[in-house]
Amino acid sequence: MIILKTPDEVEIMARASRIVAEALEIVKKEVRAGVTTDELDRIAEDAIRSKGAIPAFKGYRNYPKTLCASVNEQVVHGIPSKRKLKDGDIIGLDLGAIVGGFYGDSAVTVPVGHIDDKVMKLIQVTEEALFLGIQQATVGQRLTDISHAVQRHVEAAGYSVVTEFVGHGIGRQLHEEPQIPNYGRPGQGPRLQPGMVLAIEPMVNMGGSAVRVLDDRWTAVTADGSLSAHFEHTIAIQPAGPARILSQRSNAS
Repeated sequence: MIILKTPDEVEIMARASRIVAEALEIVKKEVRAGVTTDELDRIAEDAIRSKGAIPAFKGYRNYPKTLCASVNEQVVHGIPSKRKLKDGDIIGLDLGAIVGGFYGDSAVTVPVGHIDDKVMKLIQVTEEALFLGIQQATVGQRLTDISHAVQRHVEAAGYSVVTEFVGHGIGRQLHEEPQIPNYGRPGQGPRLQPGMVLAIEPMVNMGGSAVRVLDDRWTAVTADGSLSAHFEHTIAIQPAGPARILSQRSNAS
């Protein structure tokens, strides 16, 4: 069942999502060669708690950290550790916060130092796919119009969308209905309507779409070892016009 949010509930979610956006900006500034993903996790948790919010991921299904930090071939759910970032790496930063019982969720992939132009293109295409999906998130559109827009852009660039993980509704739970695949034919699924709040999150591989989960039962990696990028925004369907991006970052996407 898709749970529609009231305008007041959307405002609470907007606050949670802004806190996530601000925390991601703080963490991004600390991404550099030599920093450990554990250090980034501590920075993320401090940033969320300093605003009076609760880290959404810590303890969720026994996840041990605040931040998901996915490096290079890690697609999503990388657990922060003593691993030091190196020049030329890329890292996906996925973060959530709870305010007043409601969730916000967002992710961004960033380079560590200098990266190859081909790798930068992967990041750019993934972010572009997110915004093309968001453009479809208007009243009257079908859910898979979002999915199709993402897939079409990604595959036109020669990349693969991950099919084993999807975007999702969000509200009083981190994951609510509906699921939002990053692939599919347009014109399918429920019609979008005001009060829907969605977390749209393309996950894009430079190689094939297949992934596998490591023995830690969280970290998903590309099956062929290729690089992967991930972007996510929490959005609200408006009564008219474009979707409202609740997790908009102030000086970036």
